[in-house]
Amino acid sequence: MSLGLITKDKKFAPLFWTQFFGALNDNFLKNAMVMLITFRSAQLFGFGAQDLVALAGGVFILPFFLFSSLAGQLADKFDKTKFIRAIKAVEIGIMAIAGLGFWTENFGLLMGVLFLMGIHSAFFGPLKYGIIPELVPEDKLVAGNAFVEMGTFLAILIGTIAGGMAASLTSGKIMIAVGLLLLAGSGLLASLMMPKVPRANPNLAIKLNPISEMMETLRDIYPKKAVFNSVLGISWFWYFGAALLSLIPVFAKDVLFSNAQVVTLFLALFTIGIAAGSMVCEKLSFDRVEIGIVPIGSLGMTVLLLDLALGANRWAVSAPQHLLGITEFCAQPGGYRILADLFGVAIFGGLFTVPLYTLIQQRSDRGNLSRTLGANNIVNALFMVASALTVVVFHHFHLTIPQMFLAFALINFAVAIYIYSIVPEFTLRFLAWVLVHIMYRLRVTGFENLPKEGAAVLICNHVSFVDWLIIGGAVKRPVRFVMYYKFARIPLFRYLLKHAQVIPIAGKKEDPIIFETAFQKVSDELKAGELVCIFPEGGLSQTGELDHFKNGVLYIIKRDPVPVIPMALKNLWGSFFSRKSGKAMTSFPRRFWSRVGLAIGAPVPPPQVQIEDLEKRVASLLEATPPVESITSAR
Repeated sequence: MSLGLITKDKKFAPLFWTQFFGALNDNFLKNAMVMLITFRSAQLFGFGAQDLVALAGGVFILPFFLFSSLAGQLADKFDKTKFIRAIKAVEIGIMAIAGLGFWTENFGLLMGVLFLMGIHSAFFGPLKYGIIPELVPEDKLVAGNAFVEMGTFLAILIGTIAGGMAASLTSGKIMIAVGLLLLAGSGLLASLMMPKVPRANPNLAIKLNPISEMMETLRDIYPKKAVFNSVLGISWFWYFGAALLSLIPVFAKDVLFSNAQVVTLFLALFTIGIAAGSMVCEKLSFDRVEIGIVPIGSLGMTVLLLDLALGANRWAVSAPQHLLGITEFCAQPGGYRILADLFGVAIFGGLFTVPLYTLIQQRSDRGNLSRTLGANNIVNALFMVASALTVVVFHHFHLTIPQMFLAFALINFAVAIYIYSIVPEFTLRFLAWVLVHIMYRLRVTGFENLPKEGAAVLICNHVSFVDWLIIGGAVKRPVRFVMYYKFARIPLFRYLLKHAQVIPIAGKKEDPIIFETAFQKVSDELKAGELVCIFPEGGLSQTGELDHFKNGVLYIIKRDPVPVIPMALKNLWGSFFSRKSGKAMTSFPRRFWSRVGLAIGAPVPPPQVQIEDLEKRVASLLEATPPVESITSAR
């Protein structure tokens, strides 16, 4: 992906840099404050330094509970650009107060500033994710989210390190005060370059009760299972990540007998890993919301955290005379394994979260998006509190850190299985992604012929049992497939076809009830603006050649006049899922990463739809499909 999105794009780049400087300022402030409290042995309201550090985390999170719902409502009601600029202007005032607090070492004042910055972040969160769909085209939505995630975590890393370094210097208080003001000013300047966007819901009535508003928003999105469970999935990531980050310092010191430099290395690797995972996600998504990557992310986090627990149990160092530095740590057997595991967990975390944020943006009602994101922030905060309580319970039962890693890995696996069982779309997209990107190398031509919205009938030749998965994995919109009803009785496909909302059909003479029900369902889907795909040959090819088309498409178009889009799948004859060698799927696959193609033809207007013409168009696409060279070609 070109860096032009954050260097040249006049719409998106200002948002990226506004978010980057804001996250950098947040973490510069928080870590400088934590270091100052720790090394000055601060006392406040009877709390010691360790208690104050814990209290600081709670003070920052509290505004997310109190103000995220209000923030989402205001972001939906008013101009997001003006709102962002106002928040950034307020940030300068907050940083001026922070500078005074650092200069005088007034910890009560600094706690108040931290609370104000928590409010600032609570209001900015729904704005930054809510405005992305207004600034980038849909095919760059994944890239926009990936860059925001990457920028956020790099800012966290830089701010954390810079805050700690500044607090340790003799002239640190001046550097911190000046740095906070400069970062706030940079964020404001970046926001001034952002373009105006239309108000999403200007007539929205503001409700001040955060709990009732959050519950109402969650009730509104609950019917959209994918959106609702994306909120839960993102919140689970923060539960998982917060627990891991809280355990890393103790893990390094008490299990690996390593010093603060190693802790910093671990935190840096984790942060960079999430940023890198976000960018890898964009590469693997091919300009689409690819939720099939989400199961890969959760599985990767589970496996690598399990390996981290196993590696820690085999750590050979035991109570050395001094704590290990970075060089000494890396020289130990298993040192690089632990680093790779931490880095890998973070990379897969990036793969996990980016598609979920993008899915929320794409499938939420535009007038309700910021409120949905505000509710998401509240649920995130609740899960982070639950994460801290889980760690406390584990400590109470005297679990070792490796045992805690093992427990979180198993919990992560159980949660993933639960989510993918109740939202099969994630599983279906995962299978489609594996087919399209691993078992086959797919080249798609003619993407421009598919409508971005609105109803259409897709027709295609039918040569294998996975044609529908390949088409579903290639087309950027959800597709409803019409298939022979007996396919749904095959054990391997029964569950998948049911949850893919496949429309079963039978011949009119074979079963008139199934026949009429199928066409009524097709009509309902087309009236709802969906894409419906049929295989007009009426069955799976026995020879690999295109068979004559049945008249079903005419029946559909007569009832619902919508465009018909011809398509052709090529090079699937002879695959494991075809009938070239007799019964399909009865012998071991003889080829992997095979080259296949999907050619998409020009739409045929309803008045021009004729069976013979459609058959000729598909045959022409089969003959004209060019040699397949790359999985990413034309994508």
